[in-house]
Amino acid sequence: MSNYRGITFFDLDGTLLDARSKITPEVTQAIQTLKKNNILPVIATGRTEAEIKAIMLDSDITSAITMNGSYISVAGKEIHSEKITADECQRMLDHVNLQGHQLAFYNHQHIWCTAHTQTMIDAYNYVHSEVPEINSQAFLDHPINMMLILSESGDAYYHEHFPDLTFYRNGPYSIDTVKKGISKGIGVKRLKQELNLSNVPTFGFGDGPNDFSLLDACDHKIAMGNAYEELKELSTFITKKNTEGGIVHALKHFDLI
Repeated sequence: MSNYRGITFFDLDGTLLDARSKITPEVTQAIQTLKKNNILPVIATGRTEAEIKAIMLDSDITSAITMNGSYISVAGKEIHSEKITADECQRMLDHVNLQGHQLAFYNHQHIWCTAHTQTMIDAYNYVHSEVPEINSQAFLDHPINMMLILSESGDAYYHEHFPDLTFYRNGPYSIDTVKKGISKGIGVKRLKQELNLSNVPTFGFGDGPNDFSLLDACDHKIAMGNAYEELKELSTFITKKNTEGGIVHALKHFDLI
């Protein structure tokens, strides 16, 4: 592993994926070239591995930082798992019920939700994923790495009542919820430490609010052309939009492919 010449970290929606949340043939070819050039490609996403199996297969990427840094695997092997306790899950469920919202529970293998409301359906349609099965008590007998609050508002309420958790609004319908301090950036640092790759240059690709820590943790900070303006301000390079070949363009710019 010490022979890697670099590590690339890719966000998914709005970054590595096209407008239909798919991997294009051009991206797959670029990833294969990266690997031939001894560059380690890693997906860095708020989603869980259960949701991105097809994406990992289509892209030929076998390593991932998922659930915003709560779970890390390299070549299919777990190297870190940050868990939320059953008590924390129950307390969140109580508050979500009080607010009239819904909740989903995540680990690296499975997702469960509290109900199939319209907001729940809209949230999963938004990222072109299937709506999870209903099991509001899944946290009692399964490890949980992340929760998803299904809500179009109310962010400030959860920030106020749960200072021991970290929240990332990932779109109009939902809020990623993880342990305090967990982020994609922390995931980058843990992966480098576990693989003894502290001196290997890193390249972070992102477009959204939960990508600030990812780019901040990487040597080369690449914002997509469609990225939030604030993320572009943090970046060291702005590439083309995800729908205009932005990934391939940036990889060529840095002579990685």
